[in-house]
Amino acid sequence: MANLLLAVIYIAFISLGLPDSLLGSAWPTMSHDLGAPLSWAGGISMVISAGTIISALLSDRMTLRFGVGKVMLTSVATTAVALLGFSLAPNYWTLLLVAIPYGLGAGGVDAALNNYVAIHYASRHMSWLHCMWGVGASLGPYIMGFALNRGQGWSWGYRYIAILQVVLTVVLTLSLPLWKGRESAVAGKGDAPESANKSHALAESVESANAANAGKAVKPLGFRQIIAIPGAKSVFVTFFCYCAVESTAGLWASSYMVLHHGLDAKTAASWASLFYVGITIGRALSGFMTMRFNDPTMIRIGQTIMLCGIVLLMVPFPGQIMALVGLILVGLGCAPIYPCIIHSTPAYFGADKSQAIVGVQMASAYVGALAMPPLFGLIADHTSISLYPIFLLLILVIMVMMHELLRSTARRCGGFA
Repeated sequence: MANLLLAVIYIAFISLGLPDSLLGSAWPTMSHDLGAPLSWAGGISMVISAGTIISALLSDRMTLRFGVGKVMLTSVATTAVALLGFSLAPNYWTLLLVAIPYGLGAGGVDAALNNYVAIHYASRHMSWLHCMWGVGASLGPYIMGFALNRGQGWSWGYRYIAILQVVLTVVLTLSLPLWKGRESAVAGKGDAPESANKSHALAESVESANAANAGKAVKPLGFRQIIAIPGAKSVFVTFFCYCAVESTAGLWASSYMVLHHGLDAKTAASWASLFYVGITIGRALSGFMTMRFNDPTMIRIGQTIMLCGIVLLMVPFPGQIMALVGLILVGLGCAPIYPCIIHSTPAYFGADKSQAIVGVQMASAYVGALAMPPLFGLIADHTSISLYPIFLLLILVIMVMMHELLRSTARRCGGFA
């Protein structure tokens, strides 16, 4: 049964990634059809991000009250309805309205599913599942392109993804007994997660927390209570910095190649896509590496590879080749960090607090992805695009410092370090 549920979760992760890249791939056509300026895509993206942040912060309360399976089912169904709404939207303002449930659904799935996998499955599954998200994010533009090439328009691209989300909703409905069975087993028996990291601290932390809370009604934590947990601020800033690096690197890679290295726009766009290829391939490889290295070590490896990539972006000669290799390395370095931070959360903070922590982690991630790319845009606009690697390096340095502070706090508190 556990393997069947894992298969459902893999499908859910692919489905989670499918809508994420649709807006960017469809917007040139959508903006023309709706009579909206190109820059207005940012408004839709911001509304989606705001909804995602809100639902991520509420995930602890919702999961404790309704259970992971029902939260997942409701969130995916909400996302399916929102995508259908996108396909039927007659104007830009309707898109903004429909973007609200779109974001709320996406955040609920993300936070609940990530925490569930962190508690119940080994680190390799977390890496491979996020690799599946990359597969979904890569398939989204192809599905949109299929609709556009057949003359069906962008609305059918959204409709195809909505249909796939409806199918997932049916699958999740049928799988509800599997979720309930796994949750009751943990609550009653104190099952520890599979630990491919061979970390006794991780297993003991989760097992003791589950045993201590068996038979108790666990109350959701308030934001002030979460922030007061030792190490919480460090992990939130770490997550903020990671997503700031990933989103800024991805958004401005093509512009950096064109404006700083003199590539033509088409070549730069294809090269920039290799950054995301690096993340997807890196997460597939990370799943195997977690069988040998624990989560903190994997995060350090990722940060080191990112540093190498950023340094290569600064190398002036031969600039274009070094920049290409640098982008790929930054993507490879990003690969293990996100899944390994999430997977190590129950070990650092206990399974009883992990959903609350993961929810705020997700919110921190979305804030970083929402705020930092536009900030660099302003900096580049008033100075130079050549500061791109310097900006990434500064954020990486803060990320490393916060992660090491988290590990130091964990050691002082007797946790997983």
